[in-house]
Amino acid sequence: MITKSRINRLQIVGLILPGLLVFGMFTIYPIVRLFWMSLCDMSFASMLVQPYTGLTNYREVFGDTTFWTVFANSIVYTLVTVPGQMALGLFIAILLNGIRRFSVTFRVINYLPVVTSWVIASLVFRYVFNTEGLLNYFLWKILGITSGNVRWLDTRWSGLSVAMILGIWKGIGWNMVIFLAALQQVPAELYEAAEMDGCSAWKKFVNITIPAIRGTILFALIELTIGGFNVFTSIKMITGGRPAHQTDTLLTWMYYKAFSTGRFGYAAALSFVMALSLGLLAIVQFRMMRNRDV
Repeated sequence: MITKSRINRLQIVGLILPGLLVFGMFTIYPIVRLFWMSLCDMSFASMLVQPYTGLTNYREVFGDTTFWTVFANSIVYTLVTVPGQMALGLFIAILLNGIRRFSVTFRVINYLPVVTSWVIASLVFRYVFNTEGLLNYFLWKILGITSGNVRWLDTRWSGLSVAMILGIWKGIGWNMVIFLAALQQVPAELYEAAEMDGCSAWKKFVNITIPAIRGTILFALIELTIGGFNVFTSIKMITGGRPAHQTDTLLTWMYYKAFSTGRFGYAAALSFVMALSLGLLAIVQFRMMRNRDV
């Protein structure tokens, strides 16, 4: 005899099972398959055979000097763009939080870079900073500051700097929206009590605003860190990794090894190294914020 509780359980299983099947097919299976690829010598030449090689791909990743270069590039990109986006986004959010007239207009203006296509924005930045681009024309022909065209995109740090400027510009609006929503939830009574005690604006910011939005700061920090390590389009479109892969990041280097050289096993191993690095960073960030809360 089928009881009502058993019918309810069957209904629950029937509702959950399709989602689990889709999750397994498009999430779990690709991860397992990618891990197996990282343990095999998979390339264009061995697409069907896929000989097992163990940890050879991982040893090759860590022994590759170019890997350490692109890994350092990803870290530098993240360390520069994440604080830049958060600081500027929080600053604009504080300004907009105190504005009543035209606040929606200012929000839209600051959010426009977020909805702008990465490809279009990267092409514009490449045009501006190219050797024959707009910036060199302005500095040389109009202001006379330089004696000729500066090759902004042909050296490692100047090329990365252009990509980092684009990354900060694109992310300010997103941070502004996130922080503005958090600021609007801070009780006004806290600021009123602080004013009665004679606290300055800086003390209110440090002792009230920051502790009140700490959860939002942690959320933005983790999301932006993941985004920083996943930078691809801007590097690919602006510098293309030149010179000699010196401006490549983890994703662009992974793309090159997979689709230009056919080293799919190496690229799969690199993806797991990248995922492990992001997981460790997230754990460190959680612990740092938890210790500050304590």
